[in-house]
Formats: sequence, C-alpha cells, structure tokens
Amino acid sequence: MSESLVSGSNHQNHTSRFGIGVDYGTSNSAAAIYDGERVHLVQLESHSTVMPSATYIDRDFQIVTGQAAIISYIESNTGRTVELSAEVIGEGRTTTGQIGDRGLPEEANTEKIYGQSFIDGGQKGRLFRGIKRLLGNSSAPRLMVFDRPFRLVALITPLLLRVRHSAEDLFAKLNQQTESTNHACIGHPVNFEGTDKFRNQAALRMLSEAYGYAEFTEQSYYPEPIAAALSYLHDHPEAEEQTLLAVDFGGGTLDLCVLTRKEQEFSVIATHGIGLGGDHIDQILFKKLLFPILGKGERWRRAGEDREIETAFPFEDYEDLLLNWAVSYMLNQNKFTTPLMKRMAYDDEGAIKFRRLYDLIKNNYSYLVCQCLKDLKATLSSEETALLDIPELDIEIEVSRDQFEGFIQELLNKFQQAITDVLNKAGLKPHEIQLVIRTGGSSLIPAVKRILDEQFAGKVIEHDPFSSVAAGLAIAEYRKLGQKLKA
Repeated sequence: MSESLVSGSNHQNHTSRFGIGVDYGTSNSAAAIYDGERVHLVQLESHSTVMPSATYIDRDFQIVTGQAAIISYIESNTGRTVELSAEVIGEGRTTTGQIGDRGLPEEANTEKIYGQSFIDGGQKGRLFRGIKRLLGNSSAPRLMVFDRPFRLVALITPLLLRVRHSAEDLFAKLNQQTESTNHACIGHPVNFEGTDKFRNQAALRMLSEAYGYAEFTEQSYYPEPIAAALSYLHDHPEAEEQTLLAVDFGGGTLDLCVLTRKEQEFSVIATHGIGLGGDHIDQILFKKLLFPILGKGERWRRAGEDREIETAFPFEDYEDLLLNWAVSYMLNQNKFTTPLMKRMAYDDEGAIKFRRLYDLIKNNYSYLVCQCLKDLKATLSSEETALLDIPELDIEIEVSRDQFEGFIQELLNKFQQAITDVLNKAGLKPHEIQLVIRTGGSSLIPAVKRILDEQFAGKVIEHDPFSSVAAGLAIAEYRKLGQKLKA
C-alpha cells in the first residue's frame, strides 16, 4: 500500500476543506481537525483534549459521558447498600391433569422462574468503560442496564455525539461555522480483542453503526498505528529516516506497523496487533498487590462431621468478580459474605485482611481501587517509587519501579515478542529500522521504553502519546487515505 504525504489529486474531489479524525479508544478518546496545514485538537473536556471513554446511565436512563460519567458513578455508588434480587427469566405452570370447560388443561399453580443472575436494586446508575474491548466478542452483543438490554452500539453513540458537537464548537472558533461535521476518518486497531474468526469485520460494523447514529454519515477507516506514523511524518517533513516502526501501546491493544518512505510517498510493509494494554496491567497489579492483603493464601477452620477441618480459604471464588469492577456488586451475596464474616471472627492477622475484603465488597470500593491502581502505574512512569494509598481500606503500600516491572514481566515478554513478530512479517532485522515512533498511554512505562531503546538504540522517539492517532486520522481523511467499510 503506497500513499502520498501531501495533498494532490487524491484530495481534489473531497467535499470538505477539512479532515476530521476520531480516535475512540479503550480507555480514552481524542479527536482532531486538519485544515491542510495545521492539526487542531478538539477539546473534549473542560480542560483537556482527551476524554475518558466512559458512559454513565442512571435509573431514569439519563446519560452522561467522559469524566462526568466517572464522577457520577463514584458519587452514586460508593458506600451505598447493595440490594440483590434474582432476575425473573420466565414463568412455570403446572396442571391438574383435568380438562376444563374450554377444553384446556386446568392450571394448579403458576410460579416465576428465577435465573442465576442478580439485579442490584440499590444501584442508582451504571458505568461502562472499555466497551471497545467487547466489540470483537460475539458473545456480548448486549449489556443489561437495569431491566433493559442495551446494544454496545447504544453505549458508544453518546460519546461520539459529544465528539461531533465538540468538533462543531472548534469549527466555530476557527470561524468555520458552516463547515459540516458529518464526515470523519475512524481509527481501528490492527486486530480487535476476541477469538471470533471475523471479529474485525463485526467490530467495524458496530462502530460504523454507532458513528452513523452520531451523524457521522460519511465514514472512512484507517489503522491506528499507521495514523500515528502519519502524524509524525506530517510534523517532521524534514525527517530523513526511510524505514520506520510505529508502536501504539494503549489501554486494550498493542498495534504495530512497519513502513518505508521515499520523498513524499510511504508504503506500509507489515502490521501486527495483539490484545495487550493498560487494562491488563491493572489486573496484574490488583492480583499482585491487593490479593495477598485481602486474604488470598489464608486458611480457615470449619466444623466437619466428627472434627474441625482446616483448609485454604476459597479465595479463588472471589477473584474474577474482584477483577471486574462492573460486576463486583455480585459479591454481595450470602454465599460470599457469610464465609468472610466467619473468618473475620478469628483473632489473628488474617482477620484484618478479610475485614478489608468485606469492606471493599459492602461499600462498593472496586472502581475506587482500580482508579488508585491506575494512578500508581502512572506515578511509577515518572518516579522510582510510588505509594498505593487507599485510606478507605486502610491500605498504604510503597511500590518500587523494580517491583512493578517484576510483576509485569510476562506482559513485557509478550511486548518483546510482538516486536519480533512484526519485524519478521516485514522481513527486516532490528538494525534495518531507522526510526521507532512510540505512542499510546502504556508506551510511557519505563520498562517498555527500555525494551525499545535497547533494541533500537538512539532511534526511538516519543510522539504525542494521547493524540497522535487522532491527528493522523484527521490528516488521513483530508488526503482521502482511509478505506470505506465493505458491505
């Protein structure tokens, strides 16, 4: 695939003087407008061009997005009482075996049938984050919002509407009020997360539908790592390097591309992408730092038929729900809380750990804990040590960068292997790469930087970690580089 770095014949028939790029990300989203010379980042939050990819829906089905969604969820959820009730999935009827006057069996009893899932009656609203990670999974086409099933498309659309309205505001500031905002180049990972064979096609179709509902009726699509590279090449037209590797390491995926340039043309040689990102790191931190001080590995005693039995506490029953803050309220069931209360009655240090776990569950601190872990990770990107401070749970742990890197070593190995894989696809050796473009929030992790610096010494540059993709997409749309979605 050979593409031009300058406007020309490819742009002559474009219906707009501007290109719009939208980077809907797993953790954060960004957007940009390109006027043929300069990239303008769209302000999505009051003081930021980056917006959390978050949607909050309350019981009246009022929707807020971005940082306001997170604030609304924390304010309405923390410390509240969870009210679980079994979800009704149908009715069962039994008959007497007698035929009534109308020729139909006489009913002896009608009763509701309850499923295994539970509804939280005390929940004031639901928060949705990381929806992008679900787009390639055919088993999760809908999510329940109280008593209503919402398609993933419906959870994405409000965010995209906000992006479009913010783009209109920027056009007004640029004195371009008449400029249409119904067109955009939309970014996508090389491979969406999931195991489905056709997950990329399915995910793009859902994205296309959501963008359409947000009135982006003229759509094109472009791979995110290539967009990041395009943004760099636009910002550095004087760059002499001819063979480039772009590494886009975000919240949900790691995306890479190798391209070559010659004068004002560039060609994509290879792309590669895997499900690996900041969300996976957060889960590792939860397991390594918090599981041990919440009771993992502790033992407990209970009465047997003829003697007292001592075994390991079944902490594994709690793990999956703890790691998924969106459904952690399910732990407010007797089958989970009763063992905790029994274990808390012991007069030992382990009881303190289980009290912590009990408080986390009963006060709905799961999301708060996850945010604290994200803050810890961010601090360790610039400091040698950081404090995991969660006063609500009496947690104060000093973590060194060396400890952190030890925790995520397996993930770092996967990162290294992905670099090897994309080079093999391109048929190149590391020394043949002349420049490495590093972008994405997770690319700020010092261990990630070090892996790249050691393999490509003196060739790695950081390029706008949170906005490079959006900028590149805007340029791609202006130059008509994006592809239309196939029917």
